Amino acid sequence: MKIFVKDLKDKDQVESYFLVRTKSTPLTKNGKPYLALMLGDCSGAIEARMWDNVDKIIDSFQVDDFVRVRGTVNLYQKRKQLIIGELSKISKSEINSADFLPSSKFESDIMFKNLMAIVNGMKNKYLRQLCLDTLEDPEIKPKYLKCPAARTIHHNWVGGLLEHTLSISKMMLFVASHYEGLDLDLLIVGAIFHDIGKIWELSYESNVSYTDVGRLVGHLVLGSELIEKKASQIKGFPEELKNICKHIVLSHHGKYEYGSPKRPKLLEAFIVSYIDDLDSKIAALQGFIQSEKSKSAGEQASWTGHSSVFDRYFFIRKDLKSASQEAGANDQRLSQFEPEQQL
Repeated sequence: MKIFVKDLKDKDQVESYFLVRTKSTPLTKNGKPYLALMLGDCSGAIEARMWDNVDKIIDSFQVDDFVRVRGTVNLYQKRKQLIIGELSKISKSEINSADFLPSSKFESDIMFKNLMAIVNGMKNKYLRQLCLDTLEDPEIKPKYLKCPAARTIHHNWVGGLLEHTLSISKMMLFVASHYEGLDLDLLIVGAIFHDIGKIWELSYESNVSYTDVGRLVGHLVLGSELIEKKASQIKGFPEELKNICKHIVLSHHGKYEYGSPKRPKLLEAFIVSYIDDLDSKIAALQGFIQSEKSKSAGEQASWTGHSSVFDRYFFIRKDLKSASQEAGANDQRLSQFEPEQQL
C-alpha cells in the first residue's frame, strides 16, 4: 500500500515506495559516510537518512529511480525526517505513475479554452494563424495539455506548461496595456512558443525526465524549428516576421550563460524573457514555501529551510489570507483605477 509524504507523521513506521529526487553521501563527525536523500511523490518530499550498510547499497540506485524503503519518521529541528532501515530499487512497472506526477490545480480544458480566447483576439492574421495551426495540431494539442513546464523547480506537474503559458499570456495583456509601443501579438507568440519545445524535450510517463532529443537539441531550438515549419505552411507569411518570432524563442533565457543562443535584441523579446523568468520564479518560490510548511510539525516555523535554488532562507508570514482571498482583493483594488489613472 502506497503511503504518501503528506500523510507521514512523527513516529510512523513506514514501508512504501518513493522517487529519489536527490542523493548524496556526506560524512558524519567521525568520518563515516551516510546516505542523505530527498524522497518524494505527488504530495511532496521528505528528507531521508540511512546510517548503516551504506556501502552495500550506495551504487544500487540513482537519482530518478524508484525505491522501496522501510523506516521510521522522526523530528529533527522540528522538521520531519525519514530514518531508513532498509532500501531497495524497484522497477517502474511496480509503481502507479499517478502517485508521482502531481497535476495542475486548474482544469486543462478550461485553461486551453482561455488561451484560445486570447489567440482568437490577435490582430495580426499571420501570427494568429501561426498560433491556431500550432495549438490545434492533433499531434501537438494532447501533449500541450499534459506536458509539465520543467523537470524540477517550477510548474513541474501535469498541465504545468499550459498553466505557465496561460499565466504569461494574461500578464502580456496587462503589460501591453500599461506600456506604449508594444506589439501584443508578438508578446502572445512569445508566451505560447517560448517553451513549446518541451513537449518533445520532456518525458512524463511516471516521473519528469529528459528525452534524447531534449538533451541533444533542447526546447529553444525545437520551438524555433516548429515556428519555421508552421510559418512556411502559411501562404505569404513575412520572412522578417518569422525571424522575429524565432528570435523571441531563441533568446528567452536572456543570457548566454543561461543557455540562450541569442540575447534579446527586440523590446518584445526582452519582455518575454523577463516575464517568463518572473512567472517561473514565483511558481518555484510558492511551491518551495508550501513544501517547507508541510515538512514542519506542530507550530508553523517562522523560516523555511535553505533554498538551493534561491540561495537563501525565506520568512513565512502568518497573517496572510488565503491565496484566493488575496487574489480577489487585488483584482478589486486594481479595478478602482481607470486606465489613465494606473501608475
